[in-house]
Amino acid sequence: MISLSILDYSPIDEGANAHEALWHTTELAKYAEALGYKRFWVSEHHFVHSIANSSPEMLMMHLASSTENIRIGSGGVMLPHYSAYKVAENFRMMEALHPNRIDIGIGRSPSFKMVNQALNEGKTKRISYEQQVIDLKKYFTDNTKDEHRFQSLLATPKIQTIPEIWMLGTGERGAAVAAVQGTGYVFAHFTRPGVKGIETVQKYRESFKPSSTLSKPRTMVAVFAVVAETEEKAEDLKKAFDLWLYFVESDHQPPYYPSVQTAKNRGFSTVEEAKIKENRKRMIVGTPEKVKEKIHQIAEAYETDEIMIIPNVTGPDNRKKVIRLLARGI
Repeated sequence: MISLSILDYSPIDEGANAHEALWHTTELAKYAEALGYKRFWVSEHHFVHSIANSSPEMLMMHLASSTENIRIGSGGVMLPHYSAYKVAENFRMMEALHPNRIDIGIGRSPSFKMVNQALNEGKTKRISYEQQVIDLKKYFTDNTKDEHRFQSLLATPKIQTIPEIWMLGTGERGAAVAAVQGTGYVFAHFTRPGVKGIETVQKYRESFKPSSTLSKPRTMVAVFAVVAETEEKAEDLKKAFDLWLYFVESDHQPPYYPSVQTAKNRGFSTVEEAKIKENRKRMIVGTPEKVKEKIHQIAEAYETDEIMIIPNVTGPDNRKKVIRLLARGI
């Protein structure tokens, strides 16, 4: 049996605004809980005009308070931008208020150059990512025994449970850190599909070292999913997604996620078509039956029992429909 979880980007749909986008995320989280999804994670995106969420911790607190049982997490917090101590405090606070429901997914994406500079302005020294992960685990586990530059320092509030720790990655470096530090590992299939990812996850398992927070390797695989009742409707949603993904990864960002009609009216140049064709390898598109079959194939290839769906299609009703159509029979 495959467990399904959700990663939501809080897209700002054409004709909507950030306020509405964040409430659409809230409604999607409630709906995911009602449908039986295991987790609902939110992303961290800076300077992406069509995405409302730049602060996953704040949105997570709101979502945890708006739901009852579903696990709420970050996909993820970009640790190099922040103090591991402050990140630990934020997540311990959420865990204190919502015990056994909080996940912390961490990554190290550098983001846009200017964003990276602004978030790290004034820092005279950069701590390595590996050290930050060690620090985070220390603060989550109240470890004052092992040698550390802040050996006696504890993160508050003091609580009996800790968030689940997951490392996000697209390659061997992140997988290696997750394996050595004994954390869960999420592979971003939606970024780098292919044999290399399968090999990376396998190396994580082979190199995994049990830790105080996790006794055996745990994996998830994250995928873009575009689903509708018919192939024709799925293709329409894909056109809008094609345009949004092209915009986000270029210098032509509009302040919204384009509608299906906007994508149809605009069309694509020959140069754009080449990029879009390459991007389509990163997504699963089709009817529920077709997408479910592909999800099973991906889970089998990666030898994982949990898939994280990214239902990043245009329109809140369409996003609800994606997760509803996939909720049963996986």
